Amino acid sequence: MNTLQTRSTAMTTFLAALIALTLACGYSSKTTPPVAGAVPAITQLSPDSATAGGTAFMLTVNGSNFGTKAAVNWNGVAQTTTYVSGGQLTVAVPASLIAASGNVSVTVTNPGTQGNGMYGGGTLPETSTAMTFTIN
Repeated sequence: MNTLQTRSTAMTTFLAALIALTLACGYSSKTTPPVAGAVPAITQLSPDSATAGGTAFMLTVNGSNFGTKAAVNWNGVAQTTTYVSGGQLTVAVPASLIAASGNVSVTVTNPGTQGNGMYGGGTLPETSTAMTFTIN
């Protein structure tokens, strides 16, 4: 091999190694910040009221854009939520949460998702507008 061929082979080998390392490290010239996800919307609570001091009950939340890991929030506190469909969630409301009369703010939050790769991506958590549940 002459000197020119040796340099060409060395340069090709160097570039191939550099490309392999760059790809292996997850480098991307594009960074993707988190973006907004689907905002859930509540259209109906069933029931929409309860008697103070009453017994535990099942609350059905109807609406749209509910994620499979959506959470129903009772006065801002996430409750154990069962996903029925993209338009329906259920929550077992214990008697302790309806012990006293008043209004309760009910919202639904779709959690954010982690992005792919080294620089993120993914979605931000999204919370619905509140609907009022009345405790008489």
